[in-house]
Amino acid sequence: MKKNVLAPFSIRWITRTAILLAITLAFQMLGFPQMVTGPAVNAMLLLSGSYVGVLGAVIIGILTPLIAFLRGILAPPLAPMIPFIMVGNALLIISYVISREKMGKGYAGSGIGLVVGAIVKFLVLSSAVIFIVSVPAPVAKAMQIPQLYTAILGGVVAIVVEKVINAAIGQNSYMS
Repeated sequence: MKKNVLAPFSIRWITRTAILLAITLAFQMLGFPQMVTGPAVNAMLLLSGSYVGVLGAVIIGILTPLIAFLRGILAPPLAPMIPFIMVGNALLIISYVISREKMGKGYAGSGIGLVVGAIVKFLVLSSAVIFIVSVPAPVAKAMQIPQLYTAILGGVVAIVVEKVINAAIGQNSYMS
């Protein structure tokens, strides 16, 4: 086992995961437009992948749309999309983390993981509104190209924030 890797379900991992979930939910609750909230949430999902690993980040990615809906943050017309948002979030995180594990935490590994993950998330959400779920036209539109933009923008923010955090505290992320 790597020295700096958090063991899933350890007290430190649970605490860190809970804090990252709380920060992600706080961004959702601020009530900003999709083009602000989306990148913030996606950035938090990818930062979570960096600091608590795939499992913790996927848990956050699954809980955030559900909690947002239960708290009234996610509009009722989006309810049929919740399972697809969960899957899209999970695939974004998994693509990002695996790419960084295989190619390194530098800009190449992070960038390729981000682009692949963003495209996969976009394809899941876009395919859902085109082929599977019947939602109003504005909802369908919001689940297509804007999702690609918010995932990529959020990923760029995550990469920059992680570099700043690691430099400031002299600590490596989960995947040291």
